[in-house]
Amino acid sequence: MINEWISSAVLCHLQISTPRAELVNLSGEFLSHEPDVYIQLGSRRLEVQPGWHFGSRYPGDPSKMMVYDFLPDTMLERVVNKNDLLGVLVFDKWAANGDARQAIFCRKEPQQGSVFADTSRDYGFVAHMIDHGYMFGGPYWSFGDSPLQGLYFRPTIYKNVRSLNDFQPWLDAVLCFSEEVLDEARKQIPPEWLIGEQSALDALLAKLMSRRRRVPELIWEATRCSVNPFPSMAAGGG
Repeated sequence: MINEWISSAVLCHLQISTPRAELVNLSGEFLSHEPDVYIQLGSRRLEVQPGWHFGSRYPGDPSKMMVYDFLPDTMLERVVNKNDLLGVLVFDKWAANGDARQAIFCRKEPQQGSVFADTSRDYGFVAHMIDHGYMFGGPYWSFGDSPLQGLYFRPTIYKNVRSLNDFQPWLDAVLCFSEEVLDEARKQIPPEWLIGEQSALDALLAKLMSRRRRVPELIWEATRCSVNPFPSMAAGGG
């Protein structure tokens, strides 16, 4: 939950699309009256414990908006914020995401006052970045830098990447990232999440700030893999 909370704060500061995060305090009384609040883990149904939880807001009205966790390549071309998938790779490399990049997609709603009255018209899709539990190496809080970690599994997203300049303005934003953003996010973490972990978290955030200059190198290292995710990137990566 700490990884999710810190990651949400960083992505919001970088203006990369991600569902709004909230801290949700669930009381025992509430849970006793709401049996439909539970965690589904495979075939198991787990009770939710009272206390503070990480909440991720649904990106619209659940009764009206469908959310997709996969789009075929032809429909990825209709994602209106595809560049956010480049921006989030900068973050994934900086924060050593130990997982592949996860995203959800929802249809882009027409703007207020649009001349298009037909609500069935295809307005494209918006990508939202989710599932940040394996940032910082997941529960290990270590920075393992495998070249292929953090990449989105559909390579078409990266087909037009020709240089590291295609990862701007996020490379500069990380280089100039304000430590105050991390400090504020840390202060908001419920104390019960941090029992016995305060010093480890402080060390983690300090290490995160110290590795900002390595991000271009970490992205470029992916081009040396047997499967190069950036086949159009110019030699030297500049």
